[in-house]
Amino acid sequence: MGQLTGRWIRGAMLAPLSVLTAGLAWAQEEAPLSLEERLAALETATTVPAYVDNSYLFLIGGLIVMFMAAGFCMLEAGLVRSKNAAMQSMKNVLLFAVAGLLFWLTGYNLAYPGDASLFSGLLPTNLAIWAPAPLEEANGGYSSGSDWFFQMVFVATAASIVSGTVAERVKLIPFLIFTVVLTGFIYPVVVSWEWGGGYLDSVWSFSDFAGSTLVHSVGGWAALTGALIIGPRLGKYSGKTVNPMPGSNIPLAALGTLILWLGWFGFNGASQLAAGTITDINSVSIIFVNTNMAAVGGTLAAAITTAVLYKGKIDATMVFNGVIGGLVSITAEPLAPTIGQAVLIGAVGGVLVVLAVRALDMLKIDDVVGAIPAHLVCGIWGTMIVPFSNSGATYAGQGVGVLLTGAFVVVASAIVWLLLKFTIGVRASEEEELAGMDRTEVGLEAYPEFSSR
Repeated sequence: MGQLTGRWIRGAMLAPLSVLTAGLAWAQEEAPLSLEERLAALETATTVPAYVDNSYLFLIGGLIVMFMAAGFCMLEAGLVRSKNAAMQSMKNVLLFAVAGLLFWLTGYNLAYPGDASLFSGLLPTNLAIWAPAPLEEANGGYSSGSDWFFQMVFVATAASIVSGTVAERVKLIPFLIFTVVLTGFIYPVVVSWEWGGGYLDSVWSFSDFAGSTLVHSVGGWAALTGALIIGPRLGKYSGKTVNPMPGSNIPLAALGTLILWLGWFGFNGASQLAAGTITDINSVSIIFVNTNMAAVGGTLAAAITTAVLYKGKIDATMVFNGVIGGLVSITAEPLAPTIGQAVLIGAVGGVLVVLAVRALDMLKIDDVVGAIPAHLVCGIWGTMIVPFSNSGATYAGQGVGVLLTGAFVVVASAIVWLLLKFTIGVRASEEEELAGMDRTEVGLEAYPEFSSR
């Protein structure tokens, strides 16, 4: 009797699903579905959870990545001198707005051009302004708006890298003009080569999961070019002597570092691009673990390296950049490595940061916040080590991606920086730089009680 009752209950539960399935099959055989019917089909039990979960991954990941803008702002404001902190804070807010506008106007459709490209995918030509796809065409497994938002917050990261390197001597308007070109053209073109299915993806099987090269190296190459053309801050180098210029607020820089560490879980985790299946959400969780452990490796390795080089003293700013170096190093492939490999990859990044900072000073290249070592050097390292754990990538393909990206970004950035330099000017005057950018560019000091400094 119990078995018979159980069969009746199971049959009653399955009956609505059977009716729904039969009804959909009959509708498909009888006539094409109307707009309303197609929308209704999206609401079936099989499509809604994956569509919603995938869209939420983009949206929540995007929000976390956006919070990285606050991290960059706090890190940079803490590492510049007090007379430039207001300027640096304002630049970070403005560049995020510029990045959002340009990625809507040109960036997204250049980065994801479809078939609209020339020269084997090297030059995207889709110049249409982005607009969300109609809902009835939502067959990609996620909301088009969620994808746009997630991709948009990435581009601001590249611009923030440049902001930190050229701080304390660059005027606001020229920097914002450069940001327009970087976010509206340079960055989207490089992204199109890989994530947009262009040259590097189709010809070289280049692999960059979340942007060690496409995001961080792009910003790093642009920053290096700017630093070379603009020159160092006044008094930074005297012959072979490097004159330290300590930041104004180390606790604030520590806060910024921890915010960036948090933001990286959205940066790498949501780059899985799906969370609607058991396999996908498991991959997201593994990415979180590897991302965290690479940061752990970078932090500890930077601390140990500075202790060795500086006779037992651990440089706080090097440790902060060791965190970022470890995170950048794992960004190109955060899923495939084992936990031990992730720690090792991040640790190498932490060592490279410390060594690269010293190398830049030897070359008299002034990078105020250490963005070039953390983002460019570790971006190259992270990209080149991908085949170590991912058999689908090759060292040749990764090398081509690094070199092509570097050549394009350096040339394009140099053209823009030089045009600005010889037209409206890029650098503040000696008097303005000595007074501080807060007074001369902002008219509002971050720390007015210390204005005599």
